[in-house]
Amino acid sequence: MTHNLAQKGVQRAVLLGFLVFALAAPAAAHHPLGGATPETAWHGLLSGIGHPILGFDHLAFVIAVGVASAFVGLRYAAPAIFIGATLVGCLAVLNFGQPFAQLEMMIAASVALIGIMVMSGRSIGTPVYVGLFALAGLCHGGAYAGAMVGAEPTPIVAYLAGLGLAQYMIAATMTWITVSAWQASSTAALQPRLAGAVVAGVGLTFLLEHVEKLAFGV
Repeated sequence: MTHNLAQKGVQRAVLLGFLVFALAAPAAAHHPLGGATPETAWHGLLSGIGHPILGFDHLAFVIAVGVASAFVGLRYAAPAIFIGATLVGCLAVLNFGQPFAQLEMMIAASVALIGIMVMSGRSIGTPVYVGLFALAGLCHGGAYAGAMVGAEPTPIVAYLAGLGLAQYMIAATMTWITVSAWQASSTAALQPRLAGAVVAGVGLTFLLEHVEKLAFGV
């Protein structure tokens, strides 16, 4: 019985993962407006909802955050911390300009580090995880801000609302699926290490990609 429940949990996770990535993979733009600056609240909302879904790298990071959140003692608070920091980072860049280059590398590195920490199986204090989720979110928000440069306040507010809602729904859903599969599994002790390896793999894959672009200009 337990084995069957575990299989169902894994199947749900795999199915959702394939569905989400299938939607993201064909998308060339990171938001529904095709790069145009939103001019209305409706445009801002659509752009905010679509940006983390249509951007494959952003979607992968949000999913990774949701998976890791199941094992860090914060559960559904961890995605909220990440997303709250995302909105702060987005606003900071829009108001003060981009604080440093290579934001994408910072996002990938922080996600990889979270995965490695989860995979290690060691007891790590909640404040450390809070700091890492916040750092990843701040960098993530800085990268998102490019879609709203030059926009008026109304579409920016709508964009942030859509961005926060879409990201939290994705991350929290992945947390729930991961927790459900973990609790139903007969190898529960192994699950954090497997999940950590997946999250670390996502972060390292994109980190190496950005390092390669920086080093070789490809």
